[in-house]
Parts: sequence; structure tokens; C-alpha cells
Amino acid sequence: MSRKNEISKILEDELLQKVTKPTRYTGGEHNQVKKDGSQVDVTMAFAFPDVYEVGMSHLGLRILYHLINEQPRMAMERVFAPWPDMEKAMRSRGVPLFSLESRRPLTEFDVLGFTLQYEMSYSNILNMLDLAGIPLFAEERGDGDPLIMAGGPCAVNPEPVAPFLDLILLGEGEETLPRVLQTIADFKSETAFPAGGADCGGEQVETGAASPQTGKAHRGDRSRRETLLLRLAAIPGVYVPAFYRPEYEENGRFLGTKPMRPGVPEKVKKQIVTDLDKAYFPTTSLVPFMDVIHDRVMLEVLRGCSRACRFCQAGSIYRPVRERSPETLKRQAEELVKATGYDEIALTSLSTADYTCVEPLIKELIATHAGQKVGLSLPSLRVDAFSVDLAKEVQKVRKTGLTFAPEAGTQRLRDVINKGVTESDLMETVESAFSSGWTGLKLYFMIGLPTETEEDLEGIARLAEQVVYKGTAILREKGIKKSVRVTVSTSSFVPKAQTPFQWEPQAAMADLEAKQAFLKQRLRDRRISYNWHDAQISFLEAVFAKGDRRLAQVLHRAWQKGCVFDGWSEFFRYDTWMEAFRECGVDPAEYAYRAIGYDDPLPWDHLDFGVSRQYLIREHKNALAASLTRDCRVDSCAGCGVCPTLGVSIDLRGGDHVPSPDRL
Repeated sequence: MSRKNEISKILEDELLQKVTKPTRYTGGEHNQVKKDGSQVDVTMAFAFPDVYEVGMSHLGLRILYHLINEQPRMAMERVFAPWPDMEKAMRSRGVPLFSLESRRPLTEFDVLGFTLQYEMSYSNILNMLDLAGIPLFAEERGDGDPLIMAGGPCAVNPEPVAPFLDLILLGEGEETLPRVLQTIADFKSETAFPAGGADCGGEQVETGAASPQTGKAHRGDRSRRETLLLRLAAIPGVYVPAFYRPEYEENGRFLGTKPMRPGVPEKVKKQIVTDLDKAYFPTTSLVPFMDVIHDRVMLEVLRGCSRACRFCQAGSIYRPVRERSPETLKRQAEELVKATGYDEIALTSLSTADYTCVEPLIKELIATHAGQKVGLSLPSLRVDAFSVDLAKEVQKVRKTGLTFAPEAGTQRLRDVINKGVTESDLMETVESAFSSGWTGLKLYFMIGLPTETEEDLEGIARLAEQVVYKGTAILREKGIKKSVRVTVSTSSFVPKAQTPFQWEPQAAMADLEAKQAFLKQRLRDRRISYNWHDAQISFLEAVFAKGDRRLAQVLHRAWQKGCVFDGWSEFFRYDTWMEAFRECGVDPAEYAYRAIGYDDPLPWDHLDFGVSRQYLIREHKNALAASLTRDCRVDSCAGCGVCPTLGVSIDLRGGDHVPSPDRL
């Protein structure tokens, strides 16, 4: 019996009966693609380091899954982190981690590609590699092992996980990933390189030893693997960590990261899609059997945001703004609804209300699909009455909640972070919302922002109360007896790489907890609910967001001590993490709490995301002066450097916008 058939039998006869939510592990969803691995040149498993229902909501997975599987000689399958009950059952039966489509062990793939969405999922990456029987550290893997690849937003600073990865893709993967896989396929053809996927027929492969059936190389042989990685490093946007070395002074001060091999670039530049309207987007989509977080058609209307909020990493790394045309979006919506049967279309992006064609697009989509009872949703709304008008249009088919993010409680602090929103904007927005029939709103804020004072915290409470008073007055005036409900949520500021606040320290954990306690005490109105984010988790997020390769040993030690699913509060073990730091002789506070000088070398300096250091310094100084920077879509170029560096320009599909030659 082949290994995949053996796994399948154990799974169906034993394991699925013992675990919660067994459909997490069965595959077979509508629109799943299943290819014969022996009939393609290269195979990849897309690995999401969290549970199925989180991973299946990821738009990037849906795009790349269908993109690669539409290539005749390539195949992509999926794997997610098994929930602890399933992991325990698999280990007890000796079942290695397997893909959903073919149930093949991950050791049989050429490439295992992780998406780095969240720092607190890093321990799951190690756990998945271990459960697959793949050596954790890149230097321990040989020619017989799959290449371990990663990409995604946390690739902005991948150094804490770099020792576990063979290669990292910087930027958007639609064009780079097929090129990487084709290079691997060509290399296999030229050199009989075994990698992990040579045995595509599904025969059992013993981990760490040569297979008598396939002649796979012993794990200790790395020569062809090194040659292939050198070839991959020549592809723009591909970063091979083993070819770069971080340097430190004797006292431990970080000095910089230098290339170690001739021919590899000093700086690896991210790659982006220049014309989003022509970029690949699947018009079919996997339809899960179980509820997932975002279970609907996801239509990506634009990519990027130039509102320049100074805390926002996504706003920095996905620039410039590029829109899809309404004609393309309407065609994609029609085909996706037909292919999936979904009854909801979400218009997704960092700021959908900013899409220049959003109003006519919504009206046309409603007119086209209302007869099928297909509704629309807007995951992100600006704090303005226009957004409420859009939400009113959308709720003609289905009522949805409203969430706004003023981010800070006072105008001074909103100017520091360049939010571009006034209290007047917020009150006009909530007035419009309550007048239009909504009785409940959610408001998001951050605490611990640079320069924050008690007055700013008091401002959060005061704003929430004003929203409640305004809503209550409007409801009474309309004769509605239902009580107003306002939910206030606060997250703790985490300084992120490639943002103007990368130089800032995080507020001390005790300070964050004191601020949370202040708001808990202050928000006593029974019409207001208050939620907050665990300050201990935020502390570790900051450590890994700005950390260097020395954190890899800590991550490894924490995983050895049992840390997994750290983003889930029921599994997060702060004390165990602190033990791991102590045992490795690493001070986490040095990463989270140290203010960084403008001239200090940074662990991510060798990775170029287009935004210039000079711009980030200028924006940081503007923040401290509470000086605003305008949106370059409607004002002059702010000089972030992205357009000339990456050779692209803002691409808007509505209004009278003409791309500025200054940006190219």
C-alpha cells in the first residue's frame, strides 16, 4: 500500500472519529483541484500555519492555488496546522503531516510554501515541519528534502524565522512564484535533482535516508540544493537567507547583514504587479464544507493605500495604489458567483471606500445579482458619511454591521499618526448611521501610540460616550425604543518594520495594562462594551516584528517547550516564552522597548520594499510635530520613493486622475 493510501485509511478509519471538526482534514471541497503528481514537473504544498477555517479565508491562498494549478506542468495542494487534538492523534499513530488533496506526506513535495501572516504563528511553522518529518533548520536539510519557502506581509522582516527557511519571496507572488517553480522544474530536468517531490507517484519515502525505489539522495548531500538556491537567488524578489550573514559587535550590537556569496544582490527588491487589471485573478474558488471566517466571494477591487497612516505596515508595503477596472470586477463577480454558489460578494482591499469607481460598481453589482439574493459586503469603511451611504446601498439586500476606526481619542494624536480624520467627521458619520437605522456600532482604537497621554485615553472614553448620546437622541427622535450599543475595542501599538514608527519603542507592558484598566474603569456606561488585546501577546508581536536572527533559537526553544498556536489566547503561554528567552540568554525587552536611532542598522535593511529610509525619517519627524502628510492620490507626491524605485505608478480607474510622470 502506498504511503498516501495508508494515511488515507488511518485518517478515515480512526483519526477523523477522534477529533473536533473533522472536515478540517478531509479536503474534497467544491472546485478543489487534484492532479496526478507523476504527470507534472514540479509540486508545491501551500502551507498555512494556522487552522483550516482561518487559512481558507486567505485571499492569497485562493489566488495562488488556482494560478499554479492552471499551469499544465505544475501542481499545488494545501496543508493547514492541525488542531492539537488532531496533532496528538497523528503523532500517536505515526502519521506525518499530509496535504488535503492527495493525502501525500509533505516530504514528497518539491516545495513547501508557508505564508507569513502573523508573528504569533511562527511556532506553528516549526510544529508543522516537525510533524512532516522535515528538519527544522535549513542548514540541516539535504537534497532529498523539500525546499521550504515563505512569503507574505511578515516577510518585511523575516530574520527571526530566516534560519528555518530556504528561500523567501518578497512582494506579490503572482508573477514571481510561477517563475520560481519553473526554475525548480528546469533544474530537476537538467540535473535529476530529487528534492522532495521526485516521488510524485506516491511511493513511501523514508525520511532522512536514500529511497531504494527512487534513488533519492541522502539528506547529508546538499551540493545540488546549494546550486539550485544560487540559481533561485538570481530571480528578482527571491531572498535566500543562507547567502546572507548578520554581523554583530562583541557586545552584541547588531551591525548589519552582508551577502556571503558572489552574485547575490546586496539588497533584495520586492516584486509587484504593475497592472492589477491584467493580473491573474481566479474566477473559480474553493467552497469549504464547514464555516470559515470569510465564507464568501472575495473580489479584490484595489491593492495598496496611500493615506499614509504612520503606524500601518500594510500601507507602506503594498504601495502604490492600483485599481481594477469596473468591467473586470463585474465579469469576475458574475463568474465567481456562478462557479461557487455563494450568496455574498465582499469588496476587499485595504480601503474599499477609496476605490474611485466604488459607487457605480456597487449599484451595478446589486442590480445584477439582487435577483439571485446575492448580497454585498464592505469589510473596510472610512470614517465619513460617504461610507455610510455606501453601507446603506449595500444593505438593501442584506443588513451588515458598521465598524469605524478613529484609532485615537484626540485630534492631536490622530494628527501624530496621520489618520486624517476629525471628531467632526466621526460625529457626522455616526449621525448618518443612526439616522439610517443602525442601532449599534463598533469603534476601533489603539493604545500606547507614540506621544500618547492620559488626555488621549480620556478622549477615547469621551468619544464613545458622545457616540452613545448622539445615537440615543436620534433613536428617541425617531421613536425607536431599542437601546444604542457601542463596542469599543483597543489594540496595543506594535512598532513595525518599514513604517515611520519603526524607530519607536513599544510602551511597557505594565503601562499598556494600566491604560486598559483606566478605560475599563472609565467606560462604565452599560450601553458601551469594551474589548482589549492581551498586552503580553502584543509584547511578543513587537519582539518578533523588529527582531533579528538571534530570535530563531528562542523560537526553537519555545516550540520545544510546547508553544504552539500562540495567537490563540487559550494556548498562549507567556511564562514559557520568558523561560525560553532566559535559557537562550536573549533579552526580549531589548527588541521591543529600545528606541532606534535613524543611523542604526536594521535587521531588514538588506530587503528593499521601495519606501526610502529618508521618507520614513521625514514622516517620523512629521509625526512628532503632529504635521499631516496628504494622500498622494489627490495631492502632490509625498516622495516615499516607491514609484521610481519599483518602476510603477498609481493606477486609478475612475475620475480624472492622470498618472504623474514625476512618480516614474
